[in-house]
Amino acid sequence: MPRTYEYPRPALTVDAVVFGLDGGELKVLLIERGLEPFKGQWALPGGFVQEGETLDRAVSRELAEEAGVQGVFMEQLYTFGAVDRDPRERVVSVAYYALVNLADHTTRASTDAVDARWFPAATPPPLAFDHADILQMALDRLRGKVRWQPVGFELLPEKFTLTQLQQLYESVLGTSLDKRNFRKKVLGFDFLVPLDETRRDGPHRPAQLFRFDHGRYTSLQRKGFHFEL
Repeated sequence: MPRTYEYPRPALTVDAVVFGLDGGELKVLLIERGLEPFKGQWALPGGFVQEGETLDRAVSRELAEEAGVQGVFMEQLYTFGAVDRDPRERVVSVAYYALVNLADHTTRASTDAVDARWFPAATPPPLAFDHADILQMALDRLRGKVRWQPVGFELLPEKFTLTQLQQLYESVLGTSLDKRNFRKKVLGFDFLVPLDETRRDGPHRPAQLFRFDHGRYTSLQRKGFHFEL
């Protein structure tokens, strides 16, 4: 039933910060805007929430429409509501973030996006709106979370080496880790399963492959296990 409100209402949008790992470097998915404002500039995928649409559905739709990425699990990050964050009108944005394996997703720009690419998360190009602030908050959230939850495995292929795992944490945390201490720590986790498979990376001898056992981790959690790295 139509309603008339006495006061103006802000518009509502969603934005998606999608992280992926490429050759040991943390990347973020950006789109080149094809419309004003900020036409030709890079931005996070996102857009306006439609009538009768949930926030989760809106962010999934926008990510699929603008970047061709589908089937991504996302969590709400924060609500950004600075009065002047959008030059068109008063706009409040609910931001989400996600971790994906790049090999599982092929980007394809469409609708009002001219291009969609992965950029280094630590050194992105200048971003439209307040998207630099949104990206920074997502990075801060991720850096805190990987130390206390094994979310980083979402960025890796199903089978990975310990070198890949260390590169992941070094890229996210922005610091070098001692190889011996890191391996001693992660090999002590009962949810890291060694496989009877190896892979050769470069001229070095083949490295053993591992996989993350989510079921075992969940079982350990119920018994009081706390992940810390």
